[in-house]
Amino acid sequence: MDPQELTSVALSAFDQVVSSTTGFRSRPGQREMAERIAMALADVTLGDHANPDKAIAVIQAGTGVGKSAAYLSTTVAMALQRKTRVVVSTATVALQEQLMTKDLPALAAVLDAPFVYALAKGRGRYVCKLKLERIAGSGAEDASDLFGIDEDAPPPSAAYVKQLKGQNWQDPEERRMQLYESLANALAAGQWDGDRDSLAEQPDPRDWAGVAAERHTCTARHCPRFRDCSYYTARTALAQAQVIVANHDLVLASLGMKALPDLDNCLIVFDEGHHLPAVALDQFSSSMDLSGLRWLDKLPRILHDVAEKMGYSLAQDVNTLAAQLKTALLDAGRIAMDLLRVVAASYDIVHRFKDGELPEALRDPMTLIHGHARGLSDALEALGAELKARSKEDPAQAASNAVQYAKLGQMAPKLNAVLSTSAMLLAHDAQPMAKWLRSDTSSGLVALSAHACPIVPGELLRQHLWSQVRGAVLTSASLTSCGSFDYFLAETGLNDLPQVSTLAVSSPFNYSTQGQLLVVETTADPRHADSFTREMVAALLADLRLVAHGALVLFTSRVQMKAAVDALDAALQELVLVQG
Repeated sequence: MDPQELTSVALSAFDQVVSSTTGFRSRPGQREMAERIAMALADVTLGDHANPDKAIAVIQAGTGVGKSAAYLSTTVAMALQRKTRVVVSTATVALQEQLMTKDLPALAAVLDAPFVYALAKGRGRYVCKLKLERIAGSGAEDASDLFGIDEDAPPPSAAYVKQLKGQNWQDPEERRMQLYESLANALAAGQWDGDRDSLAEQPDPRDWAGVAAERHTCTARHCPRFRDCSYYTARTALAQAQVIVANHDLVLASLGMKALPDLDNCLIVFDEGHHLPAVALDQFSSSMDLSGLRWLDKLPRILHDVAEKMGYSLAQDVNTLAAQLKTALLDAGRIAMDLLRVVAASYDIVHRFKDGELPEALRDPMTLIHGHARGLSDALEALGAELKARSKEDPAQAASNAVQYAKLGQMAPKLNAVLSTSAMLLAHDAQPMAKWLRSDTSSGLVALSAHACPIVPGELLRQHLWSQVRGAVLTSASLTSCGSFDYFLAETGLNDLPQVSTLAVSSPFNYSTQGQLLVVETTADPRHADSFTREMVAALLADLRLVAHGALVLFTSRVQMKAAVDALDAALQELVLVQG
C-alpha cells in the first residue's frame, strides 16, 4: 500500500473514532495533529533496508486537544495495515492507566480490525519462582547465600515504618519468611500470577528484592522454571499484542535487550515527551557507594564457592582483588569526606566538582578502583558464561547451575555500579559530565556516595535511541519555549535531523476569556508553616463558599492538604475527594 493510501486509512480511523464517540465535539487542533501523524508516518520504511526513510513528528498539543485519540487512532490503524506494532511510552502511571482502561478499549470498540493491547513492565515487577521455591520450599540449602538481605541496604522506608505503627512488633526475618511462604502458596494454588502489582498489599521493597526477577540472576531459557516463569509468560503475552503501553524508563532501559519490539520495525509514540530528556539522564547516570562495603567481604567467597561446585579454576586472585578494591574504596571515601568538610560542616551535603573535573586527590584511588573492579567483573562474567554454557550442554544440570548463577547475579549490580561510576568519573570526553559527592544521614548513619551523569541528554538519545527509530511521534502539552521548539529539540538530540517535523496546535480552551489568575500576597511568611497554613486555609474556605459547581485544589504539602480538609464544613466533607 502506497503512502497516500496509508494516510487515508489512518485518517479514516480517526474520523471513525470521532463520529462514533458520543459527546465528542469537533476540535480543529486534534484533526490537524492526526493529519500530521498520518502523513509523517506513511512514508516510513520498516525492517531491513540499506537507506530507510524515517520520520519523527514532534507535536505540542495544548490541554483539551485530545492527544491520545489523535495518535492512537492513526498509529494503530496504520500499524495494523502494515502488520507491525505500536509502542506507546508514557512518563506517568496515571496516563498508562488511562490508556489501558479507557482509551484503548474505546478504540478497540470502534475500529473494524481487532487488535490486542498489553502493558509492559520491568522484570523486577515479577517474582522469580526459582528463588521463591528455594527460600520457601524444601530445597533451601542455598538460601543463606541466595537470599541474604543486603547488609549495606538502607533501613525500611518511612512510609513502611509508618504502616507498621500500631501493629504488634514482629521479627523482620520471621515477617519476611511468612511473606515468602504466603506468596509461594498463592502461586501454587493459582491465586496469584507472580505480578507484584496484582498483590492486595504491596510488600516492603527490601522484602520483595529477595525474590524479584532480575536480569543479573536469570539464566532465561536455561532455568528449570523458564516454561512457567511469571516474567517470561508476560513477555509471551506481550509478543502477541499489536499495541504495547510502556514507560520512558523501560523503553530506554530495554534498548538492545529484545524486551520490546525492535524500534526499526515498529511505530513508537512518546506521550508526555517533555519528560524524555530527564529520564535519559537518569538512565545514563551512575553512582557507587563509598561507605557500605560489606558486600566485598562476601564476593570472593561466593566466587570461590561457585567455582568449586563447578570444578572450575578461577584465572584471577579474587581474594586479593576484593581486598584491594575495598582498600581503594575506603581511601576514596576518606578523601571524599575531607573534601566535604572543607565545603560544609554538615553531614548532609551534595558537593559538585567544578567543570566536571575530578579532584587530583581522587584520581589515583579511582584509577585503582576501576582496575580492581574490572578484574573482579571479568572473573564474575567468566563464571556466568561457563554456567550458561554447561546448562546448554547438559540440561540435567540446569537447575543447580541456575542457582549458582543467581548467587553470582546478586553481586553483579554493586560491582557494575563501581565499574561504570569509576569509568565515568575518570572520563574526560567531549561529552560534558557532571560529577559529585553526596553525604546524608537520613538512614541514621552517614552514607557517602560518588556520582557521575552526562549533562546534555541530546547526544545520548541521538546515539542510543534515534539511531534505531524509524517512525515516531513525540507529543506533550508543553514542548516549546518562548514559542520555539529549538530548546526541546536540542535537549532530545533531534535538532538538525532531517526526519524531524514540528507542529504546535492550540488548546480548544480560551483561557484568557474563561478564567482568571489571582496571586495572593499573604500576611504570614510561608516559612512559618503554622501561621501560613492557617491563613491559606481561611482564604481557601472563603473561595470555596463562592464556587457554584466544583473546585480542584492542589497542594505542595500533604500536611497543608490535611489541614485544609480538616477545616472543611461538615456538609462539604461528604462531597470532597482527597488524595489517598
